[in-house]
Amino acid sequence: MAAATQSRRGLLIILSSPSGAGKSTLAKRLMDWDPSLRFSVSATTRQPRPGEVDGEHYHFLQETQFKAMVADGAMLEHAHVFGNFYGSPMAPVAEAIEAGRDVLFDIDWQGAQQIRNSALGRHTLSIFILPPSIPELKRRLVSRGQDGPEVIAKRMLKSWDEISHWDGYDYVLVNDDLDATFEKLKTIVGAERLRREQQPGLAAHVRKLHDEFREEQE
Repeated sequence: MAAATQSRRGLLIILSSPSGAGKSTLAKRLMDWDPSLRFSVSATTRQPRPGEVDGEHYHFLQETQFKAMVADGAMLEHAHVFGNFYGSPMAPVAEAIEAGRDVLFDIDWQGAQQIRNSALGRHTLSIFILPPSIPELKRRLVSRGQDGPEVIAKRMLKSWDEISHWDGYDYVLVNDDLDATFEKLKTIVGAERLRREQQPGLAAHVRKLHDEFREEQE
């Protein structure tokens, strides 16, 4: 898979789903398919955990810094979660887009909506991943072996709120077969990279064709 070039603009690729629907696995496969893809590095006001590196895992900011960026419109999206602020700085994403690099976002429907309404909204591709059934969703959460029954119950309760916003996305995939779903995901990304607004050189090419046409008519 060839890396992205500046012959096109990059995409803001948003993947959302309830926990257990396969989003993380699909995102990893997508980055293996195209190594030029990178996750957006979020900003947060919480303290770094052991081993976390500023600028790599998160941009660690003071609350005053974070709020100033929000007020200046320098955050694509932001939220207040468990006493801390989280958000996606706009500048590095804008630079990536202009350089023809796609940026991957793992955010919920509220963050997706904020990005849609931002200055970079026209470059957004949003995809929601649905599970084939609720019993299968629970089975996947249990089989991961990462959470106890209480946490799984909370994730299941939250899942319906997330699923209820499925119609706010450009594409919706039912992940009943991981390989087949990934093939569809690749097809979507490939097609969206060819959208007219993602190809900055098209206007110049059409002008060239127009000039050539006029020359032919003389």
